[in-house]
Amino acid sequence: MVRTERIDRVDLMRTLVRIVEAGSLSAAARQLNTTQATVSRRLQSLETLLGVKLLLRTTHAMKLTDDGERCYQHARRVIDAWLALEDELSQTEDEPVGMLRVRAPHAFGQQQLLVPLTRFLERYPQLTVEWMLNDKSVNFLSDNIDCAIRVGAEVDPATVSVQLAEVPRTLVAAPALLARFPAVKTPKQLGEMPWVALSSFYQHEIAITHSLSGEQARVAIAPRLYTDSLYAARNTALAGLGVTIVSSWAVEEDIQHGLLTPLLPEWQIAPLPVHLVYPWARYYPARLRMFLQLMREVMPGLSGMRQPESRA
Repeated sequence: MVRTERIDRVDLMRTLVRIVEAGSLSAAARQLNTTQATVSRRLQSLETLLGVKLLLRTTHAMKLTDDGERCYQHARRVIDAWLALEDELSQTEDEPVGMLRVRAPHAFGQQQLLVPLTRFLERYPQLTVEWMLNDKSVNFLSDNIDCAIRVGAEVDPATVSVQLAEVPRTLVAAPALLARFPAVKTPKQLGEMPWVALSSFYQHEIAITHSLSGEQARVAIAPRLYTDSLYAARNTALAGLGVTIVSSWAVEEDIQHGLLTPLLPEWQIAPLPVHLVYPWARYYPARLRMFLQLMREVMPGLSGMRQPESRA
């Protein structure tokens, strides 16, 4: 007797959506935690059920047919409806279940957010979180990510973006470095100092504003080191390599213990906005809605954070 695979139409549609959004059968297989052969078989089963060709594939490319595009759009609506039904029938008082995939900046996600994340998971025992820490730009579809915490990044109008807080920043240097140069009393003198640049936010120039007069100054800098790591910028500044601008929370204790010295305290560095970003959808599962609620509640109260200033 030939064994046949039970055909779950929702699962077949979910596989098609994952193939399209991941960009290939192999990538879809990795995200679905199955084999490429299984993904290919499910695609063929869906095409057989519908009696149409959904994907055109060559060695190096993949493209939806017109029927495939219509099927993909319909499959997204069906999956959203199915998720809504699962939530409605399986949850008590909107309790989140399943897997939530979140990307956060490495330093921020490792130090500031682990305590509220742990409490969140303790509160909802049926929820699992994949906590991905890196500072790369987010492609929600191909990376299979539900939401991302972004610090200082420009808002993509194609996504839903909720500002949660602001991160004040501080201009600092090690006392040993400052001892080798004339006292820094004006913004212009900053350009004469060696620098460690946090390249995600500044590289060749900094902008500062006087807290009382509102005067603005732009200063060209020549960094000795460019890094996308907050920790690397802090640690090399501690070692006396150069002046740097970093998130205030990362150097609060260093300043208190005299390991780093704030420069030009009457001049301010613009804070970095913190957003929770996620792709637009017709339906958002409870796990995403509850995580957004958590972030709105805890983010402004974290050490070194503050409520975003209202803007007219």
